[in-house]
Formats: sequence, C-alpha cells, structure tokens
Amino acid sequence: MTPSVDEFAHGAREFLDSLTRDRGDAAATKPVKSRYALFSGSTDDEIAAAVEYQRALYDAGYGWITGPVEDGGAGLPPKYERAFAAVERGFPIPSKGPLSVSLGMVAPTLAQFGSPAAKNKWLKGLRRADVVGCQLFSEPAAGSDLAAVRTKAVRENGDGDWVLNGQKVWTSGAHYSQVGIALTRTSDGPRHKNLTAFAVDMTAPGVEVRPLRQITGAADFNEVFLTDVVVPDEYRLGEVGEGWGVCIAMLMHERNAIGGSSSGGSGLFRMDDLAAWIADLGRGDDPVVVDAFAKVYSGVTSAKAMRARADANLKANGVPGPEMSLGKLALTANLQALSDLVSVVLGPKLVADTGAPQSYAWSELVLSVPGMRIGGGTDEIHRNTVAERFLGLPKDKQK
Repeated sequence: MTPSVDEFAHGAREFLDSLTRDRGDAAATKPVKSRYALFSGSTDDEIAAAVEYQRALYDAGYGWITGPVEDGGAGLPPKYERAFAAVERGFPIPSKGPLSVSLGMVAPTLAQFGSPAAKNKWLKGLRRADVVGCQLFSEPAAGSDLAAVRTKAVRENGDGDWVLNGQKVWTSGAHYSQVGIALTRTSDGPRHKNLTAFAVDMTAPGVEVRPLRQITGAADFNEVFLTDVVVPDEYRLGEVGEGWGVCIAMLMHERNAIGGSSSGGSGLFRMDDLAAWIADLGRGDDPVVVDAFAKVYSGVTSAKAMRARADANLKANGVPGPEMSLGKLALTANLQALSDLVSVVLGPKLVADTGAPQSYAWSELVLSVPGMRIGGGTDEIHRNTVAERFLGLPKDKQK
C-alpha cells in the first residue's frame, strides 16, 4: 500500500538519521563551509561521497521517487519527492553537484528516448550512480545555436553501426562520466531535420577528454574529442533525423534541474543560515546589508512560487515546459543578488584569506556567478523562450 506523505516523510527522516549517524555525523550539526562556488571542480572524494550517498538512497527506495516501477523507480507522485527534499535539507548530506547532469538531464532523457537495449545498459546504473552521464551538445562553432553542430555520425554500410567524428566543449563532468548523450549531424538536409542523438560510451576507443581550467582554478568543464567512435544503432535516441526533438527535451530537463536550485535546491540560499551569519558579523543593523538581504529573500521566495507552478505543469503535461526558462532566469538573478549581498557584508575580506570563517570562502562564488548567465543556455536565449512561447511575441526575423 502507498504510504501517506506524512508516513513517507517520517520514514525518510528515520533513514537519513540512521545514514548520517552511521557516517559519524551529528544530524543537527551543519558543517562550516570552507568555500562557496558554482563551478568548484569536484574532487575525487566529493565525487565518491555523492556516488555513495546516491547508491544508499536508491537501495532504500529514495533514489528515484517518481520513476516508473518497471524501470527501477518508486512510482510515487511528485509531492513525495518534494516531501523528501524538505526532509533532506535538515541533514548534513554530501553535495549532489557531481551528479547533477547525470541525474537531472541524462537519466530523464535516456528514459524518454532510449531503446530497451540502451535503457537496460544504462538507466538503472545512472539512477543508482553506478554510471555517471554527461551532455555532449556544445561545440566550438555551435554554442547557443545547437542546430549548427558539426560532429558527424555516418552509418556503416547504410544499416550498421554509426561512426562519430567531431569535437564537443564545455562538457561538465566528462572526465568522470561513463556515458554521454551526443547531438550529431547525420545528413545535409534541412536545418533541425538533419540531426540525430546517441548515447555514447565514454570509455569507447576514440573518446578523448581534456579538462578546461576556469577562472576559479577548478576544472569542471572539458573538451571531448570523438575520433572514429563506433556507436551501435541500438544506442540511438529517437529516430534518425529527429535529434532536434531529443535536444529540446534534454534542454527542458536541464532547465528543470537548474531552475530547481533558484529557490534553494543548491543549498546556497539557506536564508536562516545567511541571517545568522550576518548577525554573527555584527552587520544585521546596517541598512545597506538589510536591503541586500531583502533582495535575496524576495527573489528566493518568488522562485519557490514559480517552481511550484512549474511542477504542477510538469505533472499535467509529463514533460518540462517553457516555464523552466523562468526558473533559470530566476537562478541567475538570485545568484547575482547573493553575490552582491556577500560583497557588501564582507568588503575587503572577500578577496583576502585572513583565516576568518566564511569570509574568503565566498570569493569563488563571486567569480563564478557571471558564468551562470551563459551555462545552461544564455539568459538571452531564455528570454527569447519566455517572449515567444509564453507571451506569444513574434520571433526575430531571419537574416
């Protein structure tokens, strides 16, 4: 029998309490962070911790709460997932950042478009974190214009395996991924109808991953070179020439995953913690600080309301819609407001490591916030989506 939401939340609380206690953590203790960053370059230990935690969740029935039972999910409505997330925020769990692309983008796209063979090979592994996935979309000559990708996929003998050649860039987590979803050009036909998507084994011969160093000193992103990489036809996602539909669906899943962090899912917007931190520094009565805090608070509160509406639409329609673009825009606005807040509160302490807790720790976040206006689709692209698909405004004339 399906438990009530309250019963489910109680069971989740008991599970997380036992899990964190077994790890030697005090459930009520929140560790002081040594660094805050959006693109922090996950260490091997952080990746291992995220994988270990996801496996524990999956084995206990909390790893894919809304997934179909036949595919390894729990088959519960979204309200159970929201209830679990609310419980989870009260525990000192590892960062899920290393698995965000894998769980939020690759797994749902594979579930939606993958063949039985592809799902059997990767889907459960992705959800349990036995396998990690990445997104092979962007290219040096095709950033926001993904329809201009040049990576080619040619079919051997007309009906055999596919051979991929090309280059991808800005691929998050490729250096520790085992599968990637690639958008390729399979013909010289009409724009948007000449693309096909594939699930690519990242350990296959011909796949080369080169990390890219960022302004923060980390290396979250990578270049990926595909040289005569053989992909079986059974790992094709959707029909030949219909890769653009797969691409759009994956971008909607991406915006759904990113938009969820605009209201606190990333852990950066814990308003009670921020208020306590400001009070500890003796800045709680400064009107400039209060104003900056209010901007963050109001933005996060608005994002929660938008997220609730997006979840309702997702439940009704089955796939993420254009409202996810609002979530992404809210995220970049809220992150900029947070960056402004910590800059006002800390002043010079932001750029000089004096050893004071939670001071210099924010420097990487301030450096990396501008990158979010580009990552996950530029803000300009998302504004176009809102204007055209929400407001019904005319599209730009093609030059």
